[in-house]
Amino acid sequence: MPQPDTTPATTLPQDKELVLKVIPLPSDTNSNGDIFGGWVMSQVDLAGSVLSARVACGRIATVAVNEFVFKQPVRVGDLLSFYSSVLRVGRTSITVQVEVFAERIRAQGQYLKVTEARLSYVAIDEQGRPRPIRGDD
Repeated sequence: MPQPDTTPATTLPQDKELVLKVIPLPSDTNSNGDIFGGWVMSQVDLAGSVLSARVACGRIATVAVNEFVFKQPVRVGDLLSFYSSVLRVGRTSITVQVEVFAERIRAQGQYLKVTEARLSYVAIDEQGRPRPIRGDD
């Protein structure tokens, strides 16, 4: 089984937008002292929604988590940076890629990719029904 890459990234993504920064707290940990995967997933969903809502020009809903990879554990005190980019825009849906980098508290200025995910959102109207993103319908 291949070992995960623990080499810190020398640079953060230049082709993606920084959409969220957050520091996990002790209350976000599991019994091993690592941050709950579900907590990370919820933050990724928030980060993915930033560009999706912008593209949709309004309300959106998460419809799919197409891929989610935990590469490294997230620890209390890490400064997490969430970078996102739009992969696809359909008639009512938007698919985004989110990459999460940790700056460890004892390794300031060094970044390690800890998570990456691909999520899909759908633009919705006031009644919660899918609506076209573009005015072509």
